[in-house]
Amino acid sequence: MSPPIVCLSMEGGAAATTPAALPYYVAFSQLLGLTLVAMTGAWLGLYRGGIAWESDLQFNAHPLCMVIGLIFLQGNALLVYRVFRNEAKRTTKVLHGLLHIFALVIALVGLVAVFDYHRKKGYADLYSLHSWCGILVFVLYFVQWLVGFSFFLFPGASFSLRSRYRPQHIFFGATIFLLSVGTALLGLKEALLFNLGGKYSAFEPEGVLANVLGLLLACFGGAVLYILTRADWKRPSQAEEQALSMDFKTLTEGDSPGSQ
Repeated sequence: MSPPIVCLSMEGGAAATTPAALPYYVAFSQLLGLTLVAMTGAWLGLYRGGIAWESDLQFNAHPLCMVIGLIFLQGNALLVYRVFRNEAKRTTKVLHGLLHIFALVIALVGLVAVFDYHRKKGYADLYSLHSWCGILVFVLYFVQWLVGFSFFLFPGASFSLRSRYRPQHIFFGATIFLLSVGTALLGLKEALLFNLGGKYSAFEPEGVLANVLGLLLACFGGAVLYILTRADWKRPSQAEEQALSMDFKTLTEGDSPGSQ
């Protein structure tokens, strides 16, 4: 069994150890994620004509934006606390929040693209299971980000309230990510049935590529969730963070660090 990697903090002292296997799993997840984004672009470019906003190709912005935003960027936002184990907690929080807001904005562009395309073509909206799940995921994601910002980045929430909400925040973050992957798989299957119809069962090249894309979606989701659920890979609480937490508790709740 490989020994853990010992890192040095910015101040030059010994920092928390990094499990030896963690960097390899993170690198593997990034390889899967980047391949996923590239293969989505290749699928749209080779078989769907590419992307152009003011044309019939506007719809293609939807799958690309959703894969980049709600899959790749959301997954990386969840991994921030595993990757940046020895950075200042506030810096890590800000990066976590920024990645989520970038994912939210890109996903919003994807939603606008599909609704605008349907409007121009006269197609019905929100009738499929994929669309219902997609709206649910987007609303949950927005609420999760808003509540997380209010509790953890915006000053005002009490220390005890943050502590009570943190497990729910972590649970819903992982759940929304899992729902995002499932919704993307539903959308991919729906697109193949619409575009290929009976040809799908004839092992058309587009269908084979899209099936590989689906496997990449599932593998990226699995890799991210595995890294998140390894208890021994969690970001350890540092001594200065505990002191700051006690100071924050004193300021917001009026008690002293030694009153408990």
